Amino acid sequence: MVIFSAPAILFYTIAFILVVTRLFHAEGPNRKAVAVCAAIAVILHAAALYQAVFTGDGQNFSLTNVISMVNWIIAFAFTILMFRLKVIVVVPVVYACSIISVALLWLLPPKFIIHFELYPEVLAHVVLSLMAYSALMIAALYAIQLSLIQSKLKKKQLMLSPAIPPLMTVEKQLYHLVIIGVVLLSLSLATGFIFLDDMFADGQGHKAILSIVAWFTYIAMLAQQYWVGCKVRTAVAYTLTGAVLLSLAYFGARIVKELILQ
Repeated sequence: MVIFSAPAILFYTIAFILVVTRLFHAEGPNRKAVAVCAAIAVILHAAALYQAVFTGDGQNFSLTNVISMVNWIIAFAFTILMFRLKVIVVVPVVYACSIISVALLWLLPPKFIIHFELYPEVLAHVVLSLMAYSALMIAALYAIQLSLIQSKLKKKQLMLSPAIPPLMTVEKQLYHLVIIGVVLLSLSLATGFIFLDDMFADGQGHKAILSIVAWFTYIAMLAQQYWVGCKVRTAVAYTLTGAVLLSLAYFGARIVKELILQ
């Protein structure tokens, strides 16, 4: 695994440095150089994940592997979108998290073996859950970017730079991401209720409850925006609250079980 993890960390680090050192430069970072380094890192990250997840005993869906999968999806999305959308402001956070998640693959390798080939309906639920969580985490990063831009505008500290997107553009993209995330989360919850027998079993109920509360949080945000409009600060609060709830639902108990009580 190290043969893929080490170079993945190296190329993520180079991409991170290329962005950070010229983030607020008049011309912005060199997007082509960043995209090339990030693309290599994403490919190597995928190879490391493949080795970590697919074992002779089954599919290893340990906490560290799942966290790394989510970070890979987000890094892949941001690398692809780099030329179409002005997301460069939050790219350093994405690549920094990716560096940590790749390192976790071999520094903390607990096992949580599942045989998805025997339960394809469970695989569908897991894939939808990962996609929903990744989409809504990207929305959370957009919310942070939105908050930073608004703060700079209010203080009149925002420099003209191609790296800084217009406030209205980021706000519009945020709602699009939340809508996509809510659709995926709705499908994830639906498949969970249909295919899983232990949604509210001992030790599992908090996941369903927190996920449902997060779903209602995002629905409230979208409903308020549709009927009366959401202020930027309110939209950011809704988005980050939902992200925290989902993080607690998906990873809270597993962090305790796999890393603390191991």
